[in-house]
Amino acid sequence: MSAPDNSRPGSPGRFAEESATYAISSSHPDLEAGVAAIRNTLDTLGAEPGVYRMLDANEQVLYVGKARALKNRVANYTQVSRLPRRLQRMVSQTRQMTIIVTRSEAEALLLEAQLIKRFRPAYNVLLRDDKSFPFIALDQGHAFPRLSKHRGARKPDSRYFGPFASAGAVNTTLNALQKVFLLRSCSDSYMSNRSRPCLLHQIRRCSAPCVGRIDEAGYGELVDEALQFLSGRSQQVQKKLGGRMAEAAAVQDYELAAVLRDRLKALTAIQGSQAINAQTDSIDADVIAIHGRDGIACVQIFFIRNGQNWGHRAVFPSHVGGVSEPEVLAAFLGQFYTDLMPAKLILIDREVPESALMAEALSTRAGHRVEIRVPQRGHLKRLVEQAERNAREAVDRRLAESTTQQRNLHALADLFGLPAPPERIEIYDNSHIQGSNALGAMVVATSEGFAKSQYRKFNMKQGEFAPGDDFAMMTAMLTRRFARLQAELPEGGEGWPDLLLIDGGKGQVSAAVAALADLQVEDVAIVGVAKGPDRNAGREIFHLPDGRELTLPPNDPLLFFLQRLRDEAHRFVIGAHRSKRSKALTVSTLDEVPGIGPARKKALLSHFGTARAVKGAALEDLLKVPGINRSTAETVYEYFRSRN
Repeated sequence: MSAPDNSRPGSPGRFAEESATYAISSSHPDLEAGVAAIRNTLDTLGAEPGVYRMLDANEQVLYVGKARALKNRVANYTQVSRLPRRLQRMVSQTRQMTIIVTRSEAEALLLEAQLIKRFRPAYNVLLRDDKSFPFIALDQGHAFPRLSKHRGARKPDSRYFGPFASAGAVNTTLNALQKVFLLRSCSDSYMSNRSRPCLLHQIRRCSAPCVGRIDEAGYGELVDEALQFLSGRSQQVQKKLGGRMAEAAAVQDYELAAVLRDRLKALTAIQGSQAINAQTDSIDADVIAIHGRDGIACVQIFFIRNGQNWGHRAVFPSHVGGVSEPEVLAAFLGQFYTDLMPAKLILIDREVPESALMAEALSTRAGHRVEIRVPQRGHLKRLVEQAERNAREAVDRRLAESTTQQRNLHALADLFGLPAPPERIEIYDNSHIQGSNALGAMVVATSEGFAKSQYRKFNMKQGEFAPGDDFAMMTAMLTRRFARLQAELPEGGEGWPDLLLIDGGKGQVSAAVAALADLQVEDVAIVGVAKGPDRNAGREIFHLPDGRELTLPPNDPLLFFLQRLRDEAHRFVIGAHRSKRSKALTVSTLDEVPGIGPARKKALLSHFGTARAVKGAALEDLLKVPGINRSTAETVYEYFRSRN
């Protein structure tokens, strides 16, 4: 959802800005051109609901908004003197508009949120965190259902519990559930190939259905207990386990009683860590609060399901300047629930614009009634206050980190002789094993920390350079990066780096300088970060293009900052390289044979065992493979004979 942009000069709040002094004169030619473009569109509009997009001269989306009556809303932008400075700047850049008519305003609101997430316009409030939320999945399509962490598309034969705020929250819950309910977490293929119990059974975290240590009926009881717990009926599970423990002790089966005692202790521990309030045992709610200060806004959300706390997450929306806190919160709700199903109850700490419309839109999307409420008293109010405290503390931490980051950037400019503290730093590293699976990586750091959504990987192609030539690899990576950057942003500006940090010494720096010189790229500082003597971290040497070498004292905070930048690039490229290597291990020569897809490849490998055996097989042997007809067999046979 976009921030409302009606004819009011501004909205009250921490992020509101006054519009009594206009940033752009009403007679400014760019502003006049923008108003003219809006008026051209205005002539074609009616009073129906819909979504509008404002585009600049390069057809980049500047803003996405929705309206109950398109003509009335768009007409507001022609009354320049009533617009805040932020919207005046937007109008001055507007050169055309795109209109989508919808059947209702609620449908327009949902479409608006989708388009904002897709285009990420410069004048909309944006969510920076687009990562999906994990769930716990119980695969009920198997005789012995598996309990596991899940992201992505859902399967029809599985049940899902969540969302959880983070992978850590899921892992903590899964570990506790393994102790209590002893359900397997291994894959189906791993389970089917076991001949003896794994380590999890030995440490009493799995009942070992893979080797028959528990039958299907007994395992089904464990599944039912897990479902009861995840559905909020933990007291029933606790009472049942307590009764079984007492029975085992009564017949002097102390070993079983000890096992049940340990399961009860684990259940009590997870109940204590997840409990919110005794009065919220059956509540399903998303608890949301916002706090802002000094140009930073934090939205804190808690996921409460069946009275259990399934984690919380702090989100810092961007583009909040000149936007009031209620409007930022409204924008958050619209975008946050684009990909996530809302709870039946959404508790917020303040009223937001058009909350009834938002509730209607979310109800339509979720398929059940969604209520948005600002609690005034009682335990629900205390939940919101807890979220408010967390939001306030998150803003305090972010401001403290920002101050430290700014101090480091100023020190960085002084050390390397930069004209100003860098606003964007790009760190480059590469990875390969004797030239194979060569891959480069770029990590981005700004004044707000690492910008992980802007990280990039570069798959190095064979023939671009000699295997193992790190200098040529750096040249190829930077040439590819800056050639594309020149095409996308020929005039520079936001998106262009102020400083390049290269993982390496003089050779890598020289390669980087040559690559940028060939593209006639100027005004981008380059520094190489090399390990010191004996590759000892803490004795790094910084190489500058003019041949100078700089070092910093071992305990210098700036040295720690530069090490963190270099180490992040190293972590990212190593992870990407491992992934590329593991994928390469699954590549088979059969993948290159025309007409051989996954099913036929599997059939051939199942019959012959290896791709090499398929390659040397006679035509008569190929015809014996189930699912392989004569035409396919002849294709495989002729392909490998022609290659030989």
